[in-house]
Amino acid sequence: MDTINKSRRSLLKGSLLATTLGISGIVELLTMGQAHAAWPKAAFDGESMADVMKELFNEESVPNVSDEVHLKAPDIAENGSVVPISVETSIPGVTRIVILVEENPSPMTASFDLSQNAAANVSTRIKMGSTSNVIAMVEAEGKIYAARKNVKVTIGGCGG
Repeated sequence: MDTINKSRRSLLKGSLLATTLGISGIVELLTMGQAHAAWPKAAFDGESMADVMKELFNEESVPNVSDEVHLKAPDIAENGSVVPISVETSIPGVTRIVILVEENPSPMTASFDLSQNAAANVSTRIKMGSTSNVIAMVEAEGKIYAARKNVKVTIGGCGG
């Protein structure tokens, strides 16, 4: 009789734990959209570099290139649908990293908001419709830093 009670208790504890984990998972799924609600939609919808710069930074043009921002991209992208890009900097206080492609129909391709203690190092794959300058911009303590690299695309990825 004692082993039956122990087994029953173990079953009840396990069921309670599984139910609790299931409910917390559902709550997390329901609130997940709230974390992404502040994405810069207008900047992604911008049709020119000036539109994007105005929306993101209230600036008219891209700042000068800085040696403190390191943009890694291939010289030649054989397929514009999947161009690997990484951006890294040791500038303190980075709050955002943005990747732009000048000749894309929508120049803004990626935006990363970073927390205060996050390493300013991001990697992604972007789409490029044709050969273009790829620009990485880093925002830190109210200043904007940039890096630029021309990437030649042999097969287009933005509908080409």
